[in-house]
Amino acid sequence: MNRKDEHVLLANKFYTPETNSDFDALKFVHQSLPQVNFDDVSIATTFAGLTFDTPFFINGMTGGSDNTYQINRDLATVAKETGLAMASGSISAAIKHPEVSKSYSIMREINPNGILFANLGAEHSVENGKRAVDILQANALQLHVNVAQELVMPEGGRQFDHWLRSIQLMVEQVGVPVIVKEVGFGMSRETIELLKSIGVASIDISGRGGTNFAAIENARRPQNDLDFLEDWGQSTVISLIEAYNSHTSVDIIASGGIRTPLDMIKAYSLGAKACGLSGQFLHLIQEKGIENTCDSIVLWQEQLKTIMTLLGAQSLPHLTETDIVLSPSLTSWCQNRMIDTQKFSNRIKNTHA
Repeated sequence: MNRKDEHVLLANKFYTPETNSDFDALKFVHQSLPQVNFDDVSIATTFAGLTFDTPFFINGMTGGSDNTYQINRDLATVAKETGLAMASGSISAAIKHPEVSKSYSIMREINPNGILFANLGAEHSVENGKRAVDILQANALQLHVNVAQELVMPEGGRQFDHWLRSIQLMVEQVGVPVIVKEVGFGMSRETIELLKSIGVASIDISGRGGTNFAAIENARRPQNDLDFLEDWGQSTVISLIEAYNSHTSVDIIASGGIRTPLDMIKAYSLGAKACGLSGQFLHLIQEKGIENTCDSIVLWQEQLKTIMTLLGAQSLPHLTETDIVLSPSLTSWCQNRMIDTQKFSNRIKNTHA
């Protein structure tokens, strides 16, 4: 079976929407007088130099086969109908085998005026980055960093010392905004600072909690002898907390295990400019079809505004001024990492002082 098809099959097989999450370990402090009207709430956002009417998007998933051509065609139709941005899966398959390019370019064919991100591994050259952007006529390039996945993948890479320099060259020369993205193992503040130091301005921290590529690659191994790595990495919430002091100077994107609009709101309150969802959309498009997926998106947009009204937040940046309390499981991490947790729970400005 084609590796891309295997990934899709296993991602759908392992999809578990009701799993426990660190998002459940965050609680907003309810305020009874929000002083905001529902109709005045805006869910628009900006990142990577682009403006979006909706602060969540279809994150990178697949491409490179007949089956994934169909998936990308359907997802692109959803993106067109709802105005969502969309990322491709890794376009490396089309660079190695141009005959499968159609499974990616169909996204632009279906959605000629939409915002699309081309996805490629961090190890690639600027030339390959430009080819990926050209195949999709992409508005931005999403570079994924996936060391843990590569090491578990039977045919994965083993050389990583050039990745940082490759990312820097891509930022400087590829000609479109660059988003550096983990693939579900989360990021530390040290990683974020390192990326900032080479000019990266948009970072998807993509934490543990969603699609588990360690589990997927273990399932593809003749023997699951690396299954102890299936719990590796930081959750999306912990990654956002790690990133919190950096969010004013880089655009932070949250992905990995985001289940509901409330999870999204919690991510925005921790500084995320947008949320990327992949497993949710893959499951919806395959199990419910295009129309029901579009209906779900409209519902999520309304629910985001409902929660923002409840919190008295007229725009996404206002969510970073709401009070949110961390549970002991999160405060323990923060204490060990010397992160002040009270800065999250005492943010509301006392305008009557």
